[in-house]
Amino acid sequence: MARTDQNSISNHLMNEAFPDIPKIQFEGPKSKNPLSFKHYNADEIVAGKTMKDHLRFGVAYWHAMRNSLADPFGVGTAQRPWDDGTDSVANAQRRVWACFEFMDKLGVDYYCFHDRDVAPEGRTLAESNQNLDAVADELEKAQQATGKKLLWGTACLFVHPRYNQGASTSPNANVFAYAAAQVKKAMDVTHRLGGEGYTFWGGREGYASLWNTNMKREVEHLAAFLHMAVDYKKKIGFTGQFYIEPKPREPSTHQYDSDAAACLNFLREHGLMDHFKLNLETNHATLAGHSMWHEMEVAVAANALGSVDANTGDELIGWDTDQFPTDIYLTTQMMLVMLKSGGFTTGGMNFDAKVRRESFEPVDLFHAHIGGMDAFARGLKIAAAILEDGRLEAFKKARYSTFDAGIGAKIEARTTSFEELEAYTLENGEPLIASGRQEMLENLINEFI
Repeated sequence: MARTDQNSISNHLMNEAFPDIPKIQFEGPKSKNPLSFKHYNADEIVAGKTMKDHLRFGVAYWHAMRNSLADPFGVGTAQRPWDDGTDSVANAQRRVWACFEFMDKLGVDYYCFHDRDVAPEGRTLAESNQNLDAVADELEKAQQATGKKLLWGTACLFVHPRYNQGASTSPNANVFAYAAAQVKKAMDVTHRLGGEGYTFWGGREGYASLWNTNMKREVEHLAAFLHMAVDYKKKIGFTGQFYIEPKPREPSTHQYDSDAAACLNFLREHGLMDHFKLNLETNHATLAGHSMWHEMEVAVAANALGSVDANTGDELIGWDTDQFPTDIYLTTQMMLVMLKSGGFTTGGMNFDAKVRRESFEPVDLFHAHIGGMDAFARGLKIAAAILEDGRLEAFKKARYSTFDAGIGAKIEARTTSFEELEAYTLENGEPLIASGRQEMLENLINEFI
């Protein structure tokens, strides 16, 4: 690295964005220090791996660094002293170092971004690409200086007015082409920065009204777009994982990637299953009328669970509130699925969550992430204890034991027929059914939480 680059890095590291915040330490459950971890101990071994390796936490650049905390009824309240509020490249480059200082003090190894989070949109695509390259230079320096890594990148195909009717599903072919060019560049930058994945989130890939929509044609365009992305990935030698992130609605009335099952069906129908896994978000699951537990089980059953946007929503509000997770039942359920499925083979726990509008000071970013990390650490430890105890899994195994031998085994092996099952039932009569014991199992889980 050139001496000028080393001097630049040293200057950035000396000019702290969070001068009053120390590195966050694990102090244990009895600590009263709000700037400490009570449960997240990065190097503690749980179920054979460190917490850090189980959880693979990531910071969401768009919320941690860019969210002004505006809402539909009020302007932004966020105080971010390192940010001068302009769309200049210089401000974007300065913001990089604030993000990496935040990650370093928090003890998080990964970050995620949209292209337009990290660099301003220009007057032309060429200017936007130039801006992104200039900030990518700074991101590369920061990664080298700190050892932090890019979990995944993506392109923002939903904010600019050109995408008001979709990107790859726009009725306008020129918009499709622009979106493809933007994704190409975002993939190039993600590849350059050593990103471990790339996410496709169709924020406006859906419809507001079926009166003006050819759904079949739009979905086929989406599939064509993703096949082109797969081809380009191979061409540039990018080995990171591709993800699709389900969401049912908002801003669109209906989005084609509405939930895990819909995404999997789309991938199978269009020959893309070998190339994509799912990036699941809790708030999107509840908007779809599911629990995150449900969505994760659907993905695991298809060997398609890739990464997680770790947040939650307020079910009384009914829109995407992107709150930090604090519900220990939720994190326990999620970590049970992760542990039983063998854990992340790609991806991680990315905090796609924003502090509340009332929590506007820089220190609130730390409080929020500490709470989310502690919640998942508790969920991890509880899930590991439940699995080690064995009673929950033993009950479920016994509940399905009639399929382990005899006629049940033939059903699962698909070696029987309606005729044989009719003869079996005529001989054996009315089935004897055991209780599902839901309340007993809920009480069992409460022993651990």
